[in-house]
Amino acid sequence: MTTKVLIADDHALVRDGLRHILTNAVGFEVAGEASDGVSTIALARSTEAQVLVLDLSMPGRSGVELIKQIKEEKPALRILVLTMHAEQQYAARVFKAGASG
Repeated sequence: MTTKVLIADDHALVRDGLRHILTNAVGFEVAGEASDGVSTIALARSTEAQVLVLDLSMPGRSGVELIKQIKEEKPALRILVLTMHAEQQYAARVFKAGASG
């Protein structure tokens, strides 16, 4: 079975790198990409993916707000968060909002 993955990051270089890694990994398919909060919500709604790789700091909406809304609409979607923030409080917030990792 192929795992469909969505990539949401406002940096094209990061999206390109993640796409490259996933495209070359067995069992993964990049089902879509988004560069801001609004397009991330639209992509999650319109795609039957199993995983969303989400940048915590994106234009348009906070990552925590995005996680909450997406989990309300698509509770089975696993959300993995990328962030430059090293403080534990960020990890606690995203897990509380519903992120898987």
